[in-house]
Amino acid sequence: MFYEPARRNHGLPHDPIKAIVAPRPIGWISTLSEDGVANLAPYSFFNLVSAQPDIVAFSSDGLKDTVRNILATREFVCNLATVELIEAVNLTSKPIPAGESEFDLAGLARAPCRMVKPPRVAAAPCALECVWIDTLELKDRHGEPAGSHLTLGEVVGVHIDETFIEHGLLRTERLHPLGRDGYFDYSWVDAVRSLPRPR
Repeated sequence: MFYEPARRNHGLPHDPIKAIVAPRPIGWISTLSEDGVANLAPYSFFNLVSAQPDIVAFSSDGLKDTVRNILATREFVCNLATVELIEAVNLTSKPIPAGESEFDLAGLARAPCRMVKPPRVAAAPCALECVWIDTLELKDRHGEPAGSHLTLGEVVGVHIDETFIEHGLLRTERLHPLGRDGYFDYSWVDAVRSLPRPR
């Protein structure tokens, strides 16, 4: 099978590309509006894209509340989405009026951050406090706007639940981080294999 994404000529009932590029980490982003309303939304186009400095990036289809809040306040938090929180993660993707909070919608307690003003999800075992670097409007190969906005932020503070640290290592398989797959599918890490790089 071969198809051209721009032509959508795959002949399938749903576009398979998100099932190919999977699992994708979920950026569960919390922000504050200029009016002080806490916003929380999951983004499946998310990743750590640099070290020293640690930089995360996520892409949003359109200028949603999350991006508008970040552009106004220059701060956000990446909360670790886990399988134990899957229902809340999914619920916070629901579109609600800008003056309402997804924390309240999902019944999630907030915890304060140290370096930034937006709250973090108290139940999330890890959280990354971030300061905004840039937001870029993505373009296609012809230079036309794609309707997506890529936001980058530098991690300035890290929260870790120490119960997930064993022998000096944070155990990813115990955290059960969620990944986003194609369609309405999720997966999560519950096993890892160590394989040193060849010299």
